[in-house]
Amino acid sequence: MPATRALTSARRSNAMSTDSPAPAAPVLFNAVLYPNRSLGRQGFRLLMAAIVVVSLVVGGVFLAMGAWPVAGLFGLDILLIYLAFKWNYRSARLVEFVRLDKDGLHIRRVHPNGSTEEWRLSPYWVRVEMADPPRHDSQLKLGVHGDTITLGAFLTADERVALAHAIQSALSDYRRQL
Repeated sequence: MPATRALTSARRSNAMSTDSPAPAAPVLFNAVLYPNRSLGRQGFRLLMAAIVVVSLVVGGVFLAMGAWPVAGLFGLDILLIYLAFKWNYRSARLVEFVRLDKDGLHIRRVHPNGSTEEWRLSPYWVRVEMADPPRHDSQLKLGVHGDTITLGAFLTADERVALAHAIQSALSDYRRQL
C-alpha cells in the first residue's frame, strides 16, 4: 500500500500487550471494545458441575440397564461442552482500541492469539457507514478511499449504532477544530 494513502495498516504477530501507548496529543475520542460474556468463571464452574452431575446420574441409569455405550457418550458430551465453552471464552479475548487525537484516528485490534492489527486513518477522509435503523447483521464500517475496516462486529446492533454516532460526532468536532 503506498505511503501517500490515508489508510495505513501494520500487522504484528505475538504482540500481546493490551496497554495503549501514551498519546502525545490530547485525546478527542477513546473507546475500548470487547465482547460481552454473561457467564463468569464461577457461573461456568457451577454450570459444568451441574452438567457432570446430570450426565453421571443419567449415564448411571443407562449403565444399570446394560447400555454401557450410552454412558460413555455422556462423558463425551461433557468433554465437548467444556471445549465449546473454553473456545468461546478464548474468542472473548478480542479487544479493539479506537482513539482520535490530533494525529488521526487510530484503531488497534488485538486478536485472541496475541497478533495485532493497527490502522491510522486521516480524520478528514473517514466515512462512518452503519445502517440506521440497524438490522441484526448490520456492520459498522469505517471507509477511506475505497478501503473499509469493520469495527465492533461482536457488539449488538444498538451498540454499533451508538458507537457509529459517537465516532461521527468526534470526527465532526475534529474537522471543525482544525
